[in-house]
Amino acid sequence: MKKALICGVSGQDGAYLAKLLLEKGYAVYGGSRDAQMASFGNLKRLGIRQNVELVSLSISDFRSVLQTLLKVKPDEVYNLAGQSSVGLSFEQPVETLESISIGTLNLLEAIRFSNLPIKFYNAGSSECFGDTGSLAADEMTPFRPRSPYGVAKAAAFWQVANYREAYQIQASTGILFNHESPLRPERFVTQKIVAAACRIANGSNETLTLGNIDIARDWGWAPDYVEAMWQMLQHEKPDDYVIATGHTHKLSDFINVVFQTVGLNWQDHVQTDASFFRPTDIAEGHAHPAKARLQLGWKASHTMEDVARMMVEQRS
Repeated sequence: MKKALICGVSGQDGAYLAKLLLEKGYAVYGGSRDAQMASFGNLKRLGIRQNVELVSLSISDFRSVLQTLLKVKPDEVYNLAGQSSVGLSFEQPVETLESISIGTLNLLEAIRFSNLPIKFYNAGSSECFGDTGSLAADEMTPFRPRSPYGVAKAAAFWQVANYREAYQIQASTGILFNHESPLRPERFVTQKIVAAACRIANGSNETLTLGNIDIARDWGWAPDYVEAMWQMLQHEKPDDYVIATGHTHKLSDFINVVFQTVGLNWQDHVQTDASFFRPTDIAEGHAHPAKARLQLGWKASHTMEDVARMMVEQRS
């Protein structure tokens, strides 16, 4: 039986990945800063809490990481930990950089030090690219991040590339574009929209206030994307892959589908407020995920419209 260690198992991607790996027959270990006190609500929601072996692990502490690797001896390690909100990174830039960049470095160095034949997946982000305009980003597109989160993810990406080249670590990064699900917390704008629309449809007279609704993103379905993570580590050669649907939509389009799904006109219930705008933001995000399709056989199976409807249906 293969063993996998998921760092950040309590988040959206960690929970869906744990479910996928359990279905594939893995023994799944989930790392969390405080495994005794954390609620692991997402694992409970997916009905897999009792099937995941939880371990207390702080990836910002090298000793903690090394001890965990030597104890578990996993075949695969998935690094999904660290501060995960772009918006919050402007308020907490130091914590963001340390949790993402230092955490990734500790994992890589512990794998090198342990000398175990571990395959490593690193969660990269489209935020590394910054604003590419109408250019669809692929694996050769230069990084010009425009947020502390993007800067941290870019640093982690190059750490992985360096360890792969210098130490022959079997390490890959998935450069993931936006991917959503009902497991998203409400600090993410997609879930904020869904939650408000459902409350309004149930009689609330509130108005939903948002920032810039003209931004455009490539939105996918999170369970599709964790499949790509697993496929990367099954490929004979470690590499980096852009993971996305290849289709970009404005946030106002997402809002429209959500409100249509609950039978409302969004323009009657949504207002914008410039104070919600980020200090720097990406106007458009476009992706070219051809490499993942050609080399991994992976392709997104859900559109933005599917994602918006499923998030509403699984909440209402």
